[in-house]
Amino acid sequence: MKSKRKHLMVFVLLLSAGCAAYQLEPLSANHPAYPDAAAAPERPLSKTLAYTRADIPSPQPVSAMPPEQPRHEAQQSAQTERKTVVAEGKVVATVPNASQIVVEHGEIKGFMEAMTMGYRIDPPSLLEGLKFGDKVRFTIDVPKKAIVKIEKMN
Repeated sequence: MKSKRKHLMVFVLLLSAGCAAYQLEPLSANHPAYPDAAAAPERPLSKTLAYTRADIPSPQPVSAMPPEQPRHEAQQSAQTERKTVVAEGKVVATVPNASQIVVEHGEIKGFMEAMTMGYRIDPPSLLEGLKFGDKVRFTIDVPKKAIVKIEKMN
């Protein structure tokens, strides 16, 4: 019993001596926990899930319609706009818990430049069986801003 007590006393002494000798370095002014540190810089807006140029923030003001086009013509052209676009690409990643897919695709004529980006999937079951590297043909529902059809290509 005495030896256990002796070992415990030695352990406590070593532990307390080791803690007393340890000191934290003072925080630098650049450290985020420093009381007078500058606020964290704002992160740039994500371009993920941007489907058209209009969805990407721009420093220039966006005009609702060109000044030379009468209002009724603008409404008619908006109604006749394509509701879906079809593209082909390669699966970079699937994110089932967020119902999203990241696809590297070529230019979608009249809609979007070639790029790699994330898309919402509706319904989420479209992700089943897809994996990195699969070549796919997909349909984007423009008003819903989501892929509504996707098929593997050989």
